[in-house]
Amino acid sequence: MQIVNVGLNHKTAPVEVREKLAFTGSDLPYALARLPVGNGHGPGYVLEGVILSTCNRLEVYALVEDPGRGQEDVARFLSDIRGLPRQTFANHLTARSKEKAVFHLCAVACGLDSMILGEPQILGQVAEAHRLALQHGAAGAVMAALFRQALRAGKRARTETAISQHAVSVSHAAVELAKRIFGDLSRCQVLLIGAGEMAELAAKNLADNGVKGLSVINRSQGRAQRLADQFGARALGWECITQALWNVDIVISSTSAPHAIIHPDTVREAMLMRHNRPLFLIDIAVPRDVDPAVGDLPDVFLYNIDDLQAVVQTNLAHRRKEIPKVEAIINQETAAFMSWFRALDVVPTIVELRQHAEGIRRAELEKALRRLQDLSDRERNIVQALTHGIVNKILHKPTIRLKEHANSRDGYRYTEVVRDLFGLCHDDGKDGV
Repeated sequence: MQIVNVGLNHKTAPVEVREKLAFTGSDLPYALARLPVGNGHGPGYVLEGVILSTCNRLEVYALVEDPGRGQEDVARFLSDIRGLPRQTFANHLTARSKEKAVFHLCAVACGLDSMILGEPQILGQVAEAHRLALQHGAAGAVMAALFRQALRAGKRARTETAISQHAVSVSHAAVELAKRIFGDLSRCQVLLIGAGEMAELAAKNLADNGVKGLSVINRSQGRAQRLADQFGARALGWECITQALWNVDIVISSTSAPHAIIHPDTVREAMLMRHNRPLFLIDIAVPRDVDPAVGDLPDVFLYNIDDLQAVVQTNLAHRRKEIPKVEAIINQETAAFMSWFRALDVVPTIVELRQHAEGIRRAELEKALRRLQDLSDRERNIVQALTHGIVNKILHKPTIRLKEHANSRDGYRYTEVVRDLFGLCHDDGKDGV
C-alpha cells in the first residue's frame, strides 16, 4: 500500500482550469460517492480517498496498492466526474507518492502552499475535507491517521512558530495599523465606510480585537444594516458621514466609488466639532475614497493602501523567516506518520509468520505424540512446552528485526523477503513460493 496525491493548485493551473475541476456545495458529496474506492483490485485501485477542494486547489489524497495505477485511476476519475477531456488539465496536474505526498499535505495544512503564506483558513478546510470523506465512506483508518498527523502539523506550526502572525492582507493590515496607533482597540470608536468583502474582513478583525463601538455606513442602507447586524454594530445612513466623523477615533474606508467621497471641507468641519481631537483615516479603496489633501489638515492622520502594502510586505518577510521552522515540524510529523504506516505491513507479516510456525508445530507435535502413546500427562506438557519454546526462540530475532526495519525506507523489502522465504500468502491469494 502507498499514499498518493494527485491535484492542481494556484501555482500549477490558472483559475479557468481550477474552476472547471472545483467541487463546491453538493458537488463534493456527489464526487466522494463516485470516487473509485474498492479493494485495490479490479476497476478501482483506490482503497481510501479524500478530496480537498478550495478556491485555490483541487487535490485527491488516496491509499492505493500500486502508485502508478492509483494515480492514473484518480486522474481518470477527475476527467469522468467533470466530463472533461484529460488534455484540458493533464499538464497542470501534479502527482506525488509516499513521503512526498505526506509532506505535501502537512505543508498545505501549515499554510506553506497557500496563496497567502501562513493563512489560517486552510487548516479548517483540511479538517472538513476529511470529515466529509469519512461521512461518505471514502476515508478509512489510514486517511484518518494521515489527516490527523497533518492537522497536528498545522496546529504546531501556528503555536510554535510565527508563520500565521503579522497581517498580510490589506484588511488585516488596516486593523493592525490601528492597533499600532491606539494599542487597545476596545475603547475606540470606529467608522467603517463600505460594506463589501474588504469591509467585512475589516469588521471581523475589529470585532476579534475587542472593538465594540463600530458603525457602518454604505450607500445601500440594506447592505450596511446586514453587515452591522453580523457584528453587533450600528448602521448609519450615507448622509450621516459628516456627523459620524465628529465622534469616531478611526475611519476605515473601502467603497467601490469611482472618485473621492471624503473631502477636506468635510473633515475640516468635523475637526472643529471634535475640538481638534486627532482623527485617523485608513483608506484601503482603489480608487481612493479620501482626497489626499485631507492628510494635510492639522491633527488628521491619513494612510492609504500603499502605506498598508509596505506593512504587508514587511510582515510577509517576517513570515518567510519562519518557513525553516515550519518545515522542521513537517519533517517530524511526516516521519511519525511514515513510521506508523510502514508498521502496517510488518504487523500482518509477523502474525502470519507466527501462525505459519504454530501450524507446523501443532502438526508435528500431533505426529510425535501419536508415536509416544505411553507418555504421561506431565511428560506431554513438557514436550508441548518444549515445542513452544523452540518456535518462540527461532522467531524472536526475525520478529525483532522486522519491527526495527519497519521504520526504515526499505523496510518493506525485509517484509517481502520473509513472506517469500516462508511461503506466506501474498495479497493475490497465491503462495509466495
